[in-house]
Amino acid sequence: MIYAGKKKAAINEDSSAIFHFHQALRSFVRACYAIRLKEWTWEMNSNPVNNSPLIQASLSDEEYLNPTLVFQKAFAEYSIRDFDYYIAIAVYFSMGVFKNAEDSSLISLYIHLTKMLDAAYLILERRNQKNQ
Repeated sequence: MIYAGKKKAAINEDSSAIFHFHQALRSFVRACYAIRLKEWTWEMNSNPVNNSPLIQASLSDEEYLNPTLVFQKAFAEYSIRDFDYYIAIAVYFSMGVFKNAEDSSLISLYIHLTKMLDAAYLILERRNQKNQ
C-alpha cells in the first residue's frame, strides 16, 4: 500500500476505489460461501447447447445447468482465507507498478473467482425470469 498516496501508481484514480473493490470482492466471496451451504439448487431443465456462449461464459455445460456446483467446487479446493489472500494480492499489485509479480497458484483462484461471478450472474438472471 506504499503507492496509495503517491502519483506513481497503475491506477491514477482515487485510492479509495481500490479499497471499495477489495471490500466488494470480499463480500461477494462470503455470499458465494453462503450459497454453497444452502441445500437448494438453481438447476435448469433446458439444453445449454441452444444458448449463446456469451451467456454460458466460463461455465461448463454441467455448471451452466446447476450453477451452485461452481461454488461447491471452488470452496472444496480453496478456503475463504485463500480467496482473501488472492484479493489482497490483487489490490497490492494494482496499487503500484511492479516488474516482478509474484508467480504462484493465483491463476487457479482467479479462474474460480471468474466462474463464481458468472454463476452468480446466471442465478440472478434465472431468478428474474422466474419472477416475471
